[in-house]
Amino acid sequence: MAFRLMRYAIAAMQRHLDAGHKTLPLVVPMLFYHGATSPYPFSLNWLDEFADPQLAKTLYGCPFPLIDVTVMPDDDIVQHRRVALLELMQKHIRQRDLSGITESLAAVVMLGYTNRRQLRMLFHYMLQYGNTAEPGVFLRRLARRLPQYEETLMSIAQKLKQEGRQQGRLEGREEGHLEGLQEGSRREALRIAGSMLQNGLDKEMVQKITGLSADELQPLCG
Repeated sequence: MAFRLMRYAIAAMQRHLDAGHKTLPLVVPMLFYHGATSPYPFSLNWLDEFADPQLAKTLYGCPFPLIDVTVMPDDDIVQHRRVALLELMQKHIRQRDLSGITESLAAVVMLGYTNRRQLRMLFHYMLQYGNTAEPGVFLRRLARRLPQYEETLMSIAQKLKQEGRQQGRLEGREEGHLEGLQEGSRREALRIAGSMLQNGLDKEMVQKITGLSADELQPLCG
């Protein structure tokens, strides 16, 4: 019951935020009881519903753990194995010159934790949504470090080149097509999100990467 009350309280907080407020409201969970057993026989501290209430108190009574890749040295990130490539991309995605991380990216790929399909998907995301000034130059440099993946990387470069041409044609059209472009961008985000989920990436991480809401991702999780 205590956990149910907590859920109701959090739902009320969410509705408050959805209404446009910027701070959380204080919601008082309260149970009205008139059962046969007196007094009320159960705990109303929701932490008591965990197998280890003390550990739960330590976790939920303090600031949550933070993994801030923006301040983490690349050499440390490389040690994170399966998530290292994604973390490196998240850290450097806004850089205009990615040549400085070519060695780190190559080192992660050579560890063998990422298959070709995942590699294609992640690099396409990085170059599609990042601020890289010269994606083709970056991919060619990386291909020289990873000759076994040269075909995969060059296919990404070719696809981005084609998309750039298409985007250039679209930008030359009248402003009335803006809404269609936005919808196209959303469809692309959904497509990439679907690929990420199929390849085993965590739903919350996909949501963070693509900017899509949980409701938008829900149909893709079926």
